[in-house]
Amino acid sequence: MPQQSPLDVPEGDPFGPHNLPYGVFSTAEDPRRRVGVRIGGYVLDAGAAALALGSPYAGLLGRPSLNPLLAAGRTAWRDVRRALTAWVTDPGHRDAVEPHLTALDAVTLHLPYEVADYVDFYASEHHATNVGKIFRPDGDALTPNWKHLPIGYHGRSGTIVVSGTDVVRPSGQRKAPTDPAPVFGPSVKLDIEAEVGFVVGTPSELGRPVALGEFEDHVFGLFLLNDWSARDIQAWEYVPLGPFLGKSFATSVSAWVTPLEALDAARVTPPARDFPLLPYLDDADADRPGGFDLHITVSINGQEVARPPFASMYWTAAQQLAHMTVNGASLRTGDVYGSGTVSGPETDQRGSLLELTWNGRDAIELTDGKRTFLEDGDTVTLTAWAPGPDGSRVGLGEVTGRITASH
Repeated sequence: MPQQSPLDVPEGDPFGPHNLPYGVFSTAEDPRRRVGVRIGGYVLDAGAAALALGSPYAGLLGRPSLNPLLAAGRTAWRDVRRALTAWVTDPGHRDAVEPHLTALDAVTLHLPYEVADYVDFYASEHHATNVGKIFRPDGDALTPNWKHLPIGYHGRSGTIVVSGTDVVRPSGQRKAPTDPAPVFGPSVKLDIEAEVGFVVGTPSELGRPVALGEFEDHVFGLFLLNDWSARDIQAWEYVPLGPFLGKSFATSVSAWVTPLEALDAARVTPPARDFPLLPYLDDADADRPGGFDLHITVSINGQEVARPPFASMYWTAAQQLAHMTVNGASLRTGDVYGSGTVSGPETDQRGSLLELTWNGRDAIELTDGKRTFLEDGDTVTLTAWAPGPDGSRVGLGEVTGRITASH
């Protein structure tokens, strides 16, 4: 009986040929970083396969980063994806392709792109409402601008790290409302933010806004993102200019980028808007829905604590891109922007410990003890899937990080 090929992916595998996310990998035998495409439980050396097949895309895929492919633009993204799909599904290509497959557990995954700029948004109405109730119990939960524009801030791109990188507990100033003066030390309210990130491929010209309808011309794909947050440092520093040291110490991203084209079946209409939107944000007549039906799971030390639904996000990724550039700010290849914390209407759909424990008031029960915020040694993992074609699922990989003690 002939041995089964690694390309014979079992039916129902969320990393079948309908998905084909991109990453960058190396192996113990060959430490060179190169572009890989995940198929089932294997990673295809995309550049080597392209050379073996005489593909014109060998130059784009035989690189140590996704940036050349990202910069090549939407037509190239489509054509490369079609070629990859043929390589892993056409039996006639198997002899050329199979030698360039490596088992997933035998590779080291790296940050798949060179990050340019980083922007983080605040796009979940449920999250923003919860935060407003926690910190402004006697006032309006949402700020007056929240329903009129996607609120965001510019973060620190140099501290974006790939899944599996340890996160050192940050130190900084903190001051509780009842404290007479600030103190310095390790954060005691270290938190997660379950988010979805988007990476820009095609750059834009300085001074020219990117319209809503141009989203798919500029954004290559999406991935899971955990924007770690030191809530006590943030609370003391954020007035009046917003997040700074409480956010900039680390942002973890998945090693896999799922191309937007793999998520056509996951498109959904965003929630109804309560106020008329200004023309540059008005997506009522968009060619296709701007939301994505992504199902996220948050686990701490292997125990599930929340299932945030991305479909409930008030502001879409296309609106965020339009707002981010409406003042003429330019896009660069490798720009990353985060959705902001994903939270749903139910208690078990909250994407941060700030909400899950109501700022430490209500501890959550783990098998190894209670938690209000993260302790040293805790490992946080985000996973997700989306609906795929013909009832399949598209796996979005995972992003994981372990907390280590402050230096």
